[in-house]
This record gives sequence, structure tokens and C-alpha cells, in this order.
Amino acid sequence: MSYTVKEIYVTLQGEGAQTGMRAVFLRFAGCNLWSGLERDRAKAVCQFCDTDFIGTNGPGGGKFPSPEALAHAVAAAWGGFADNRLVVCTGGEPLLQLDSPLIDALHAQGFRIAVESNGTIAAPAGIDWLCISPKAGSTTVQRSGDELKLVYPQADLLPDAVAGWDFRHFFLQPMDSPAQRDTVSAAIAFCLAHPKWRLSLQTHKLTGIP
Repeated sequence: MSYTVKEIYVTLQGEGAQTGMRAVFLRFAGCNLWSGLERDRAKAVCQFCDTDFIGTNGPGGGKFPSPEALAHAVAAAWGGFADNRLVVCTGGEPLLQLDSPLIDALHAQGFRIAVESNGTIAAPAGIDWLCISPKAGSTTVQRSGDELKLVYPQADLLPDAVAGWDFRHFFLQPMDSPAQRDTVSAAIAFCLAHPKWRLSLQTHKLTGIP
């Protein structure tokens, strides 16, 4: 299988339980909840996405003909550091492309594999850290993992609807919008009243890290 990748770059993880960790971000092109085109946003299942996942024109992006070729590109982006190799597979929706051969190839390069998915596709075996961020209007089939990250508020997907799913960590992440000050305050209030939940902020936006 070949892989279509928007970008590959080194950064610090900006969200959730692994915030602050050095990681290679492997952003796959494409999503099953929105085309990525502004003209389609109003009819998309996920209308609040803030990510460009169209095409292959980002840093390190391209079409990779084999899992080994893509794993080598990820290793090159990481550089010569031997310790704590972490790749974050994201999108778009990474599980449209991430498969067992690529998982094996990334492991062979010494990487721990984290995935950030919308949960509409069952995750393959071998993922080391699975973060699911469910979206209202979609069918979440992957209801277990390491981390559930709920963008808040979603009128048709309230925290109580997912609180019983099988995750180690539950995060509430304020929606990035013109009303973000209000959504942050509402998320803080909810976490204070519901200790199961933790606040997740998009620290890469607060700090200017890519």
C-alpha cells in the first residue's frame, strides 16, 4: 500500500496526556467526516475542524510507496536522538491509511506510536497510545483506548454520553471558536464539577509551536 501524507515534522505534543513531549507529527491526508474544503464545511459531519489535511504540500509531505519508505522519512525527521522516539499519527483521519505493515515498520525504527482518531474506524493492533476524539453526528466504533478527548461543547454529544467508555484518561478540550473565552470557562466549570474529566488546552496555539 502507498500512503498519502500532508506533512511530517518535529514538534512538542500540544494536547492531552502527552502534552510537552517531543514527537514527530505524521499527518495523513484525507478525512471521512469533512472534505477539508471550505465550500463543504456547512454540510460536513465535523464542522469545527481547524486543520489543513488536503494534499501533500506540507513539510515532509508526499506520496510514499511503501511502509518502510514512510517509516524512514519519520526517522529522518526525528533526527539522531535514540531515546523516547514518539510518532503521533494524525490527520484528517489517520486510520484511513495507518495499517499493520506501517505499524511494524515504525516499530522497527524504534518509535512508540500514538494515534489521534475520530473513532469511526476500528483501530488495528499494535498502537501504543490511542486517543479518540468523537464527533457529534458520527458513529464511534472505537470506544476504548488510552485517552478520550472530547471537543466541548458539542450540543449533540455531551460528556455524559461518553463517560462510560473504556478509556484511562478523559479530557475536555474547549472548542476553538470566536467564543473561545466562554467555552474555556464552561469547560473549566465542568471539570471542577466532574472530577473524572481533565481540562486539555491546545498549548501549541498558546505558545506558537507548530
